[in-house]
Amino acid sequence: MAENDIKDAFLEAHFAAARRVDAGMPLALEARMLADAARVQAQQVPVMRPAAESPRRGIAGAAAGLVQHFMRVLGGWPALGGLVAASAAGVWIGVAPPDFLPDPVGLMVQYDTEVNMLDSYELSSVLPEEG
Repeated sequence: MAENDIKDAFLEAHFAAARRVDAGMPLALEARMLADAARVQAQQVPVMRPAAESPRRGIAGAAAGLVQHFMRVLGGWPALGGLVAASAAGVWIGVAPPDFLPDPVGLMVQYDTEVNMLDSYELSSVLPEEG
């Protein structure tokens, strides 16, 4: 137990020494970094510019503003494209699920009877003859 106390005291002394040291960044380096950041920010072009005030009034103007706000919230056209692609994939997987997934329609609907679409017809009498 005494060995652990010695190790703890040793570590605590080093931590206390590290707390006393001012590890601040040199002022010249900080000034250069801030100047570089300001230069880069000035060169950036915003992805979505704020829409100019529209003279449209009424329902059409409100709907246009709502669509613009919705697009801004989503993140613009790239995000909307991803949302459409994910929705299409979800519909596709829902309509034609892969073999390893259960069929959602089969899970919701239990078929008690078998439906015979041809009734008394033979398949050979329904198909056209070739030649």
